[in-house]
Amino acid sequence: MGHIAFLNCLPLLWGLARTGSLLDLDLTTGHPARLGAALLSGELDIGPVSLADYLGNTDRLVALPDIAIGSDGPVMSCLIVSRVPLAELDGRTVSLCSTSRTSVRLARLLLRKRIGVEPRYRVRPPDLRVMLSGADAAVLIGDPALRAALLRPAPAGVEVHDLGRLWREWTGLPFVFALFAARRELVERDPATVREVHAQLLAARDLGLREVDRLCGRAARWEPFDAATLRHYFTRALDYGLGPRQLLGIAQFTRLAGGPDAGFPADAPLDLLERADTAPGSPGWLPRRNNNVIVE
Repeated sequence: MGHIAFLNCLPLLWGLARTGSLLDLDLTTGHPARLGAALLSGELDIGPVSLADYLGNTDRLVALPDIAIGSDGPVMSCLIVSRVPLAELDGRTVSLCSTSRTSVRLARLLLRKRIGVEPRYRVRPPDLRVMLSGADAAVLIGDPALRAALLRPAPAGVEVHDLGRLWREWTGLPFVFALFAARRELVERDPATVREVHAQLLAARDLGLREVDRLCGRAARWEPFDAATLRHYFTRALDYGLGPRQLLGIAQFTRLAGGPDAGFPADAPLDLLERADTAPGSPGWLPRRNNNVIVE
């Protein structure tokens, strides 16, 4: 199973350790783009996958219900950092973080359709200094974005824009940055194992959030953020659910961002593993397809 090497997955890791489920799993740690590639190559069986990567591979992956990594407003760790107002980025250079798939796609969508600009893009490693060298703005995710937003005061004239906030203000919906998914071949061959891991993930998330004060107190000893900041990030900025509003957010993003050049179609389906009370092999265990309800 994959595990994102960012703070946003720390409550899950805490819960897996505290429930003992960590002993049942062979974890591979990495950034989202790396884990998505490993899942698609068969190196991983189950794990977090960028929403954009999932939408481009719905024939090969099945999403796990009720759990995701997203936000319903400011997310704190997915940013556009710009030397000029966003409305002045037309034709200018914007660096895209090499460790992201969905956040960079969301940033391009927001700049094109909400702000009305079409910059020139380049891909760079997730170092803000390097990304802004020779560029007017940068799209940064994960812990580097948190550090840039919270620990290093922005230079004079530099603006910091939260992608979660921009999306929420534009659509009124949550945004899902990553799903948890299993390879379709594994779901068809061994649905019981997929269900067991899914149950372990849900239990780990719930325990991690119940014990969030203890988790944040421990993590603050070795992270550059204090316990209060971590608690706000885990409980107010991040959203680990995948319910009706999150599904509407996914459908809206798919419709707005999808197309021939996006890597996924505008009508890409979302197949969710059945929450089965039925035995493997019966009709109920097969993935169920979520109808992409569109919010106009």
